[in-house]
Amino acid sequence: MWKKVPGTSSIPKEEDISLYALTPARGARKWPVCGRRASLSHSLATQKEPSRFWLLNRMAAEERHLPSSCGSYIKTEPSSPSSLVDTASHPSPGAHSDASGGYGSAIHSHSNGLDSPPMFTPAGPLGAAGSGCRKRYDDCSSTLLDDSGPIKCEYMLNSIPKRLCLVCGDIASGYHYGVASCEACKAFFKRTIQGNIEYSCPATNECEITKRRRKSCQACRFMKCLKVGMLKEGVRLDRVRGGRQKYKRRIDTENSAYLGLTLPPPAKKPLTKIVSHLLVAEPEKIYAMPDPTMPESDIKALTTLCDLADRELVVIIGWAKHIPGFSSLSLGDQMSLLQSAWMEILTLSIVFRSLPYEDELVYAEDYVMDEEHSRLTGLLDLFVSILQLVRKYKKLKVEKEEFVTLKAIALANSDSMHIEDVEAVQKLQDALHEALQDYENSQHTEDPRRAGKLLMTLPLLRQTATKAVQHFYSIKVQGKVPMHKLFLEMLEAKV
Repeated sequence: MWKKVPGTSSIPKEEDISLYALTPARGARKWPVCGRRASLSHSLATQKEPSRFWLLNRMAAEERHLPSSCGSYIKTEPSSPSSLVDTASHPSPGAHSDASGGYGSAIHSHSNGLDSPPMFTPAGPLGAAGSGCRKRYDDCSSTLLDDSGPIKCEYMLNSIPKRLCLVCGDIASGYHYGVASCEACKAFFKRTIQGNIEYSCPATNECEITKRRRKSCQACRFMKCLKVGMLKEGVRLDRVRGGRQKYKRRIDTENSAYLGLTLPPPAKKPLTKIVSHLLVAEPEKIYAMPDPTMPESDIKALTTLCDLADRELVVIIGWAKHIPGFSSLSLGDQMSLLQSAWMEILTLSIVFRSLPYEDELVYAEDYVMDEEHSRLTGLLDLFVSILQLVRKYKKLKVEKEEFVTLKAIALANSDSMHIEDVEAVQKLQDALHEALQDYENSQHTEDPRRAGKLLMTLPLLRQTATKAVQHFYSIKVQGKVPMHKLFLEMLEAKV
């Protein structure tokens, strides 16, 4: 155990960690402040490795649904400019490197292997351990005591997670017609099918369907119902007014009237359960929010990217906990996979955001870099490598369902050599590969080799991610820009 230093609290603060590291109890083994990966399995069991204290505390707290404190310079921040509040009052190494609250579509982690999480978690006024935290991520706030003090990470804890309706984003009441949906969309879909109603969109059949706007366009709402996988066959047509005879007469009339006509192509099959969960778990958009007071320079660009990567890492940790089957792994294996694959996940996110653009990389919704900007920043080699991936995925016309599944596969297929339960990780890999194959078999029957083509992009993704890690580690060694503890910790784990 670490010997308590006089004048410090029982839980080490950020400024106390070095004291704990330098003052072990008699007979205790001395662990370095930034321990290498070889000692990770021991530190996961004992939580004695100071440099990982806050990250382990955060992940363990998510498992227990308890509020936690972590000695990090990260603080909560809205994920979009529209919700910014008092950004100037919280200093950080990059002035704007704040922890994003962008992870809004949370699914409750479930311990039964690859089963889907429960729709609602029973809870009283307090949780199992008496925690009173009952806020969503974007409602929770973290209190910054001072630059070196602990910061509460309550924004990472969602004690009453809700599954969202795949059609409009409202809270889902259950699975209706094969899809997690709310009562309103369930009733709308049922009325449309039973009444054989046809809608027309007054615009371009691309209306956004949200909780507030779901009534604005019935045509696009119905198309969204079908797109997410609602089954027409699930609606009992014999329950319309007039009973079974009316339904039978309508079928006979349709068969005689349209006999000999070419039938339209069948609707796409519903998504697999895992792909549906991954779509719901996908984080919200993230914004770089570069410091407007800093003059444009390579230092400003690198600081912005490092701060952005740090905030995205916080989001990735929360996202990974909601991959079906991931939370059933041991805490050590979760850490191993995350430390090994985090840059691949970041890179894949940049690639997908950049697909609509021509020869530009979208690091965030408000931060796009072209070739000239990358050259001035010293990131030209990395720009060319990532752009090569963008062009490959453009050629394949990757869809969002494929992107979220590939991202999960990249995490599960990491090259970590420190897996405790190989069989459990293999089970997760198999389930994700099967989900991708099932999706391609149902949605892209014209190309039976599409799943293989997508998987063949992962080696290039890993090469590009390795190049990115090496580049940012060299920036760290040169001391060109300040970096946060989480970003530094993950860089250290990869080199």
